[in-house]
Amino acid sequence: MRKNLLWDRRFWPLFWTQFLGAFNDNAFKNAMIVLITFQTSTWGGLSTKQMVALCGGIFIFPFFLFSGSAGQLADKVSKSRLVVAIKIFEIAVMVVGAVGFLQGSLALLLSALFLMGLHSTFFGPVKYSILPQLLHEKELLSANAYVEMGTFLAILLGTILGSVLITISGLGPWLMGGAMLLVSAMGFLTSRQIEPLSPISGNLNLQPNPIAPTMQMLRLIGKERSVLLSILGISWFWFFGAAVLAILPVYCRDFLHGDECLLTLFLTLFSVGIGVGSLLCGRLSANKLELGLVPLGSLGISLFALDLFFLGYPAGLPSTPQEMLTVRALLASFWGWRLMADLLLVAVFGGLFIVPLYTFIQHKSSAEERSRIIAGNNIVNALFMVLASVLLMVLFALGTSIPRLFLLLSLGNLVVAIYIYTVVPEFLLRLVCAILVRILYRLRVVGREHLPSSGPAVLVCNHVSFIDWLVISGASPRPIRFVMHHSFLQLPLTKRFFRDAGVIPIAGSLEDSKILATAFTRIAEALANGDLVCIFPEGRLTTDGSLRDFRPGIEKIVARSPVSVVPMALRGMWGSFFSKKHGKPMRRPFRRIWSRITLVIGPAVPPETVSAASLHKMVGRLLGRSEEPGASCDRTGRLAHPIAEHPEQPVQLPDPLLESGS
Repeated sequence: MRKNLLWDRRFWPLFWTQFLGAFNDNAFKNAMIVLITFQTSTWGGLSTKQMVALCGGIFIFPFFLFSGSAGQLADKVSKSRLVVAIKIFEIAVMVVGAVGFLQGSLALLLSALFLMGLHSTFFGPVKYSILPQLLHEKELLSANAYVEMGTFLAILLGTILGSVLITISGLGPWLMGGAMLLVSAMGFLTSRQIEPLSPISGNLNLQPNPIAPTMQMLRLIGKERSVLLSILGISWFWFFGAAVLAILPVYCRDFLHGDECLLTLFLTLFSVGIGVGSLLCGRLSANKLELGLVPLGSLGISLFALDLFFLGYPAGLPSTPQEMLTVRALLASFWGWRLMADLLLVAVFGGLFIVPLYTFIQHKSSAEERSRIIAGNNIVNALFMVLASVLLMVLFALGTSIPRLFLLLSLGNLVVAIYIYTVVPEFLLRLVCAILVRILYRLRVVGREHLPSSGPAVLVCNHVSFIDWLVISGASPRPIRFVMHHSFLQLPLTKRFFRDAGVIPIAGSLEDSKILATAFTRIAEALANGDLVCIFPEGRLTTDGSLRDFRPGIEKIVARSPVSVVPMALRGMWGSFFSKKHGKPMRRPFRRIWSRITLVIGPAVPPETVSAASLHKMVGRLLGRSEEPGASCDRTGRLAHPIAEHPEQPVQLPDPLLESGS
């Protein structure tokens, strides 16, 4: 049984170090926001709304200014030693913050807020770039999910502690200062437990001018388009999140006439939602990188943010500012539960959106550049969050209502969701296929490790039903480009779906030689791009359950593009609603729905040994059919289908080298 990462010596010191740091950040920041929102009317001519937005800008401004230097430092020195140094700096900053609370000095508190932002600026690149050094690649998504969950749980607890302690009459500043110093000291102790690590790029030259490395980081993240798009997606998430977190205090006090406890509840829901979404991401993706969750998450964010707009000005709110909406009154109303559900689900879908993007950046960036790429990500994140703060200050000054702010955020996020889908539609469609397969059938996959995690390959499988492609797509962690008869791409209900999924249309040589030639060209292009291409070499759907002879087209494909071929066998679909066992398919609803089916994946066959006959033999054996004397055959001599109704029969995977040579 695999050990949970939270108890793993390689991971837990980093987890608790970042947890305590995020806790302190938010306890301090939210204590300040409570002071400004509920105990300060104006400061320096700025209104409460503008002050809240200004605090957000002050905290994230160091990210924009110093992230380049932070990325260089994280790549040059030992990350484990750097974390310890950052935690020592945090203790010093908390001393400044504690004095600011005790003296009631807003200038000291704003200075400490800036320094805590500086602390987070240098810790951010280390937090994400150290994970690939501490853990195996297959553990990264789980680790990122735990980090995001821990971060927002820390935000939750820090928010509650900061909001509660600072409001305790007489003792608030003392308790707040003492708690911050204690937590920072605990963070220092856990940081010393992180495994010692060697520098990744010890020869890297540090530049004292922070502008130069910042420009270098921006050029670095632009080298790989997929990384840049992921960074822009993450930055949009932080734009959206920063805007929501800045809106909530004003929404609570001025719009709903709520008290401090109501604000704490809203921030709690948002933080819990991000944590739940992060963990749910790991569950839905089986702890594998699943980019299909990104457009799904973005769509969910838009829908529930839009409902906050439609909620508008609920009936039953206090009629005068002197009356306060309490948590009990909120819970007693239907619209209150609707509001809480919207906030929670916006955050849940936010967790689904953000975790795969962070993991993708870690996968795609080299070890020598990873910290700087993450630092570049932080620069763009900071820019987007500063823009969110500035935009909110302008919109508040223009008198924009809170519901309209939610509408603007929802529509902006909807544009992002649509764009993400246009960039990577195949990932969302693959996820949809996986969900549909698990709704329709109880799928078991044998030999999944034989599917290549990267690079091109041709997949070949027997053809039993009209949804074989759906089952295979749902079983694969990677998108697959299927070769299908061109008529399927002409159907009104499936045309757009198959086009977005990258389906390659094909026709028989006598039917349309031009479509056939184009299909072979597109298959070669897909393989050259590193894609997986799946064909059904029988050429048509079986009408009697037998495995028909394979056509020689597979040999032509491999001759043109010498890549490995992965044989597969789909068992248990014969007799289903989508097969031809009972004549025309899809005539008897619910036939064999939720039945057990098995996809057996054999070892890859080298291109130089590929032949239609040998692949036919391999797929037959994966189906569990014997070629020994006395094996069941149909009247044409083809192997019959004794296994069709028994998908759970034990599987003996063949050796591809022995098979191809027989």
